[in-house]
Amino acid sequence: MNALGKAILSFWQSSIGKKLIVAVTGIILVGFLIAHMTGNFLVYAGREAMNDYAYFLHHFLHGAGIWLFRLVLLGAFILHIVATIELTRQNRIARPKRYEHDDTVQASKSSRIMIVSGLTVLGFVIFHIFHFTIPVSAELRDLPDPTDPDRKDVYLMVIKGFQNPLVVLFYIVGVSLLCSHLSHGIASIFQTLGLRSEKTREAIRKLGWAVAIILWLGFLSIPVLVGTGAIEDSGPSEGSHASVQTEGAES
Repeated sequence: MNALGKAILSFWQSSIGKKLIVAVTGIILVGFLIAHMTGNFLVYAGREAMNDYAYFLHHFLHGAGIWLFRLVLLGAFILHIVATIELTRQNRIARPKRYEHDDTVQASKSSRIMIVSGLTVLGFVIFHIFHFTIPVSAELRDLPDPTDPDRKDVYLMVIKGFQNPLVVLFYIVGVSLLCSHLSHGIASIFQTLGLRSEKTREAIRKLGWAVAIILWLGFLSIPVLVGTGAIEDSGPSEGSHASVQTEGAES
């Protein structure tokens, strides 16, 4: 093994190295979630805006852009999970039988909660991929845009995908666990990068919760509104805007 390979292996085997990997990949994943939520909001602008956005993503750099992005995201996701599991395993091996300080007990409980919630979120992400990214259901997969049959009707896919109450309920549970994980994970990122101190601890904790709540509200607004019928397919003849109903409005 050459010097570079030895340095990478040594970095990976160290606790500091794994913590840095978790922090950096965490930043990538949080950034993706914010961008993904922002893109999802185009469903409120209607079919044309949503489908234009999806078409751009899938044809950026002649179609190579989406795959480069997916590879980076997949790599960050795998590294984040593996490094977190390894850190938890190392902590359990290294910890004494009895804790001397309450802080150590709290840290251990926090790490156990993070690993459990993280693995649960993994299951939710896998479901989401097969639900929308590479849908296994023909009902969601074969939906040509009525205004342009050469491209997919992503807008209608979203509407149809959240018309099942069980799917909406699963998304509520999955997104809630994801955001709970984020509320703790964001603070851990600051700590690992040496940006958290006694003076900034409370502000960073509030920032973590603020980001988590914004993402929770943003991601769940669409399945809840579609599931309750507040957002529905207006059809191509209605223009490019989603049909958003208000309670008690006349038809």
